[in-house]
Amino acid sequence: MLGVLVTSQILSGAGLAAGITVGALLAQDMLGSTGLAGLPSALFTAGSALAAIVVSRISAARGRRPGLAVGYATGAVGSVGVIAAAALDSPVLLFLALFVYGAGTATNLQARYAGADLAAPGHRARAISTVLVATTLGGVLGPNLAAPTGALAHAVHLPRLAGPFLLAGLAYAAAAIVLATRLHPDPLLLARAAAAPTEQTPADAAAADAASTARTRNRVLLGAQVMVVTQLVMVGVMTMTPVHMHDAGQGTAASGLVIALHVAAMYLPSPLTGRLVDRHGPLAVGAAAGLTLLAAGLFAAVAPAHSVPLLALALVLLGLGWNFGLVSGTAILTDAVPLATRAKTQGGVDVAIAISGATGGLASGAVVDLAGYPVLALGGGLLALLILPALATAAARGRR
Repeated sequence: MLGVLVTSQILSGAGLAAGITVGALLAQDMLGSTGLAGLPSALFTAGSALAAIVVSRISAARGRRPGLAVGYATGAVGSVGVIAAAALDSPVLLFLALFVYGAGTATNLQARYAGADLAAPGHRARAISTVLVATTLGGVLGPNLAAPTGALAHAVHLPRLAGPFLLAGLAYAAAAIVLATRLHPDPLLLARAAAAPTEQTPADAAAADAASTARTRNRVLLGAQVMVVTQLVMVGVMTMTPVHMHDAGQGTAASGLVIALHVAAMYLPSPLTGRLVDRHGPLAVGAAAGLTLLAAGLFAAVAPAHSVPLLALALVLLGLGWNFGLVSGTAILTDAVPLATRAKTQGGVDVAIAISGATGGLASGAVVDLAGYPVLALGGGLLALLILPALATAAARGRR
């Protein structure tokens, strides 16, 4: 079961990396404006917000397998739409297709919950990290194929920037097929069946939810805050880095390398992060997320646009900070809610994460256009510090 999830994550990692690498460049090329270059990221993260609702509701009603398969299939359709928009030079179709393409991003994140469904409470963070780390292979491979897939697109008379979306469409479709045909038994349904003798029935869970404690609500909100802030900062800085490099004369190979290292840092440290959360608690790792994102913002702000090594270091720190925030925030959230309402609550939080990503992507282009990339990077790093007071309050409350 875990092997099927890992396989689907490898495939989907290649799919989501396409939009990260060339989405902003494609919009900039079609619109001729840097100020709107953040719009693709905003659109596919906004699309992921809607997809998070749909995927979580399907998962709550019928299990993880149909929910995840439908999400990846929708992402594949969006990829085809982007290719068609590039071929027709249609910005309207591009924006609609990117919105649909966002379903793949939402589904990739939702899959981490499937890894935690059957894990014991003391090992949930490690289970989450196992699924997340599988995204690394596809996520690193995808951006580095930007140039070869661009050449392939050019050979079939498509714009070069449409090339990575050829890979995305195939990768998402393959992930959907793997999950639909191989994820048996369903992890969420199996977890509910195993917990039935000892956990509450859905009716009892609903009654308990109505009388839920302030501590439970606070933990849900805390986990959501950690993930929302880290997503906002990461998407904002990441979206404009390829544009920043492109404006300095760097090609897609250079920006693809930087984004590949960034995606690797987003997912590859997950096993270590999971162990740190299980050993030291999610609050400490959440605090590390804020400090790491601050360091990423500082490095990105001072790095020259032509310096691939320094920008790569900044983006690696950005990915690492996001990883700390996602794993610790997911652990806080998952531990706070019962199985009966888990999928619905997780979906609601992922909607907030997607909206924050859309906000970061949309605002990033405007900030760079008005004030420059260094201001965006530094502002993002400072914004990440907002999670520290909430974590400190939760830690003090826990000691009391």
